Amino acid sequence: MLTNDYAPGAPNWVDLGSRDTEAAAAYYRSLFGWDFQSAGPQAGGYGMFQMADQTVAAMGPLRHAGNEPTWTVYFDSADVDATTEAVEQAGGSVRVPATDVFDAGRMAVYTDPGGADFAVWQPGTNSGLDRVGAGGLCWTELYTTGANPARNFYGKVFDWDYEDMPLPDGDGTYIVASRSGGGQEGSHGGIMQLGTDMLPGGDGYWQPYFAAVDTDAVTAKATELGGSVVVPPTDMEGVGRMALLRDAEGAHFAVLTPAESIP
Repeated sequence: MLTNDYAPGAPNWVDLGSRDTEAAAAYYRSLFGWDFQSAGPQAGGYGMFQMADQTVAAMGPLRHAGNEPTWTVYFDSADVDATTEAVEQAGGSVRVPATDVFDAGRMAVYTDPGGADFAVWQPGTNSGLDRVGAGGLCWTELYTTGANPARNFYGKVFDWDYEDMPLPDGDGTYIVASRSGGGQEGSHGGIMQLGTDMLPGGDGYWQPYFAAVDTDAVTAKATELGGSVVVPPTDMEGVGRMALLRDAEGAHFAVLTPAESIP
């Protein structure tokens, strides 16, 4: 499960790239009750989504006209430069080279061999999201045409542990990823194989899940605000009730009401 007791390889940040940050801030405020706080003029429009004065996510403007609005998942790195070397040796590529973000930390953005973008954050004064779980990030999921190659790639980069779980319909396997040595309690995400027809542009992508009290209500609100439904609210035995959505600009995200929260 996700916690803010971050360890190398665990998700520790998530941010949205938006064409219209003002409209996106209004969308997520209405959807989740998040407030957007600018990081100041020196941050170029970047800022934090907050709930009860705790950072749950972040957002910034898209820097290039051809980029599509998207959520990016960041994983903890003890050494971004070493992670960059591991990514390249494992067959990935560097989108944004290792960069210092003032004294807050150091980051880089990559693309895995299946076309999915992801990032890493090496904490400085900012250790990561203040709040995960209730109201915030609760799971991460990779959709890819090559689950086993992805398993090998991320194993080399982050030394993740894996557990194979059969899908409910018996058609395939869901790969649960955990930080090294974390066991089931250290699980933070999954890898799922899909056909190219189910992936935007045929490339894989990482999707964040946000915990919601009522998945059905959030799904209805998401569409009312101009978003769309990719997979309607669905019960997953032992997991909870989830839905896959796109916001008003088309960025993919998911919501989950954990099983233990359902009466």
